[in-house]
Amino acid sequence: MSYVEVPGAKVPIRMWTDPASVEDVALQQLKNVATLPWIKGLAVMPDVHYGKGATVGSVIAMRGAVCPAAVGVDIGCGMSAVKTSLTANDLPGDLSRLRSKIEQAIPVGRGMHDDPVDPERLHGLATAGWGDFWGRFDGVADAVKFRLERATRQMGTLGAGNHYLELLFDSEGSVWLTLHSGSRNIGKELADYHIGVAQKLPHNQGLVDRDLAVFIADTPQMAAYRNDLFWAQEYAKYNRTIMMALLKDVIRKEFKKAKPTFEPEISCHHNYVSEERYEGIDLLVTRKGAIRAGSGEYGIIPGSMGTSSYIVKGLGNEKAFNSASHGAGRRMSRNAAKRRFTTKDLEEQTRGVECRKDSGVVDEIPGAYKPIEQVMDQQRDLVEVVAKLKQFICVKG
Repeated sequence: MSYVEVPGAKVPIRMWTDPASVEDVALQQLKNVATLPWIKGLAVMPDVHYGKGATVGSVIAMRGAVCPAAVGVDIGCGMSAVKTSLTANDLPGDLSRLRSKIEQAIPVGRGMHDDPVDPERLHGLATAGWGDFWGRFDGVADAVKFRLERATRQMGTLGAGNHYLELLFDSEGSVWLTLHSGSRNIGKELADYHIGVAQKLPHNQGLVDRDLAVFIADTPQMAAYRNDLFWAQEYAKYNRTIMMALLKDVIRKEFKKAKPTFEPEISCHHNYVSEERYEGIDLLVTRKGAIRAGSGEYGIIPGSMGTSSYIVKGLGNEKAFNSASHGAGRRMSRNAAKRRFTTKDLEEQTRGVECRKDSGVVDEIPGAYKPIEQVMDQQRDLVEVVAKLKQFICVKG
């Protein structure tokens, strides 16, 4: 489908989904965003749903301003994917050992490494800029400085919620590795701090929603936020890079005979800010639950822990600010999923997948998400599918 326009106060709301299918609270959030004085455009992806502070699945283009709540608290959250030389024929009959080895190598949930990971010891991992990156921690907000040790030990860890690691087959039987994570606790604390600062600024006092408080260009508060935002986005990218290197090491050890090789990594943020230019105007584009899908750019759009994921190539649709969905998108809240589904339902919906099937992940059940095939169909003018993947191992926090 192409987009549907819904009237907005300052800009039309371009929606790559049926507006009638969007929850009232999410639609109101989007209408609130469209009232912001600095807004130049608003695109809504087919995985749209209500989010804390701002709508998940929204792409907000502003001139000279940025809204920290519209990035979300997991700054730089995103996906990485790697195609391997392994095929279905290389796999053991029992996948539980392989899942266990992955969980031993990569801390999940609230877990962290006993000691910070040294990238130099990871097989073939490029470490350019590593020292400079940590050196710049001295320049982030004083409010989070005491978290340095935790930040170093959480680097290369998964987290909880909808974060995961998966092994998947493509349609030709090749094995892929994918993972989904962000900037861990340090990103959340930086986001919370700056959202608090923004909400106290005088120019934000008349907004229809205090969660939409912005920083404006050429102010010290904007400069401080941009510094910390871009540092956290870099943290998230390093976090995924290190986890992928740890995951590859597990694969090498477990499949020594097959001597696995790995294609170049595909990586994309889906909670972040980017400086981009449209119609001759420099804009700050915030994607919360959306990936960049510029012409020819690779991206990853996952489903859920029991459904397909997609490797895609962007079509460069400027009406969507070169964006696409970040996944299937939730169709019910975590609490609603826990009320509706049981562990038996989870077992049924993840049959054939080696994964957790306990009450702690019922809120991540596939039934709590929108049908990924429908989401993909609604964005045919945003991306083309390069590979369709289906998981056989899923590791969750």
